[in-house]
Amino acid sequence: MAELEEIITAEIRKDGPIPFTRFMELALYCPVYGYYEAEGDKIGRRGDYYTSVSVGSLFGELLARQFVEWARATGPFPDTLEIWEAGAHKGDLAKDILDSLQTSLGEEFSRTYYTILEPSMRRRTWQEKTLAGFRGRVCWSDTLTGAGIQPRGGGPLFRIIFCNELLDAMPVHRVTYDARKSAWFEWGVTAESEGFNWVLLPSMTEAGAKALDRVFTSLGPSDPSFRSQLEAVLPEAYTVDLCPAAEAWWREAADSITVGKLMGIDYGLSAEELFRPERKSGTLRSYRTHQASLDVLATPGRQDLTAHVILPPLQDAGECCGLRTEQLSTQERFLTQIAARSDPSLVWTSDRKRQFATLTHPEHLGTRFRVLVQEKVARRHGPDR
Repeated sequence: MAELEEIITAEIRKDGPIPFTRFMELALYCPVYGYYEAEGDKIGRRGDYYTSVSVGSLFGELLARQFVEWARATGPFPDTLEIWEAGAHKGDLAKDILDSLQTSLGEEFSRTYYTILEPSMRRRTWQEKTLAGFRGRVCWSDTLTGAGIQPRGGGPLFRIIFCNELLDAMPVHRVTYDARKSAWFEWGVTAESEGFNWVLLPSMTEAGAKALDRVFTSLGPSDPSFRSQLEAVLPEAYTVDLCPAAEAWWREAADSITVGKLMGIDYGLSAEELFRPERKSGTLRSYRTHQASLDVLATPGRQDLTAHVILPPLQDAGECCGLRTEQLSTQERFLTQIAARSDPSLVWTSDRKRQFATLTHPEHLGTRFRVLVQEKVARRHGPDR
């Protein structure tokens, strides 16, 4: 939209070329004009892309069953089960989860509270409309340090914090390797008469440089020469998309859990997948009307921008906060495990079978998404035996 292009152009004219991470932040989250702030269908057949939520309610039903399993894994159902969702968009996944929990839990549902982490008042309005039937059971918070709904009683609390396709939409730093100079540079954006163009910044931003350091540390923590050995064989202009915002969010979420689970479902790269010849140009893409494009600078505010999450730094961030990595798998494996353990109350109608096939098939959503689960258990009292 012209208004957003004018806002970005004005900032570039005032301060010079901006890091791409700033361009992406404005393109997606600028108040009123950002892609995720604008009204209209963005998900599903009429939108720009499909998600697991748009497939149907089964995704939320399976997550609800997993949440209950986690809550009951160490004994009786906790006095309070807190579920925190970040990146709820219009609230459809929250509704699917709450519908399933209400049906399956019975009296225990009265001890279940759902908090949506949502800084945008516009998106919060959409969610309140979707979740109108759960007033008193759902609340909203701007940050992970918010209080949420205050439960009655002071017994054991089990907290689950999760996000689905949130981290891949956080702004990234694009860094590229100059093999001739044996140095990394960061891409910025400038404004020309014909539109926005790429430009190399004079130096890397502090956030981009630190994020790159953490990637190498997470990939080869016990080998100080790992980075130099890898850089020696990298091809010219090898590009990596770094997201320190995702790492910071994960670290804050991990730090807010006393007993419970932290889960992220997203496009993700393992340590073995990050540096590969076929990924020379990074993973940043735009999506519009289900068409992927590398022209990510075009029409800001009117197309989605996404990049795969680099998972090892997230694992490290959670483990530094005292969490243990329980699972890192594909969505196919994660959902199949839940379905295999499901009780007979989950009736496999033809529609549910269709949804499950789409969610788990390798050619659909099964291997595109990765699931990272970390946990923090209650400390044992008394001496170890």
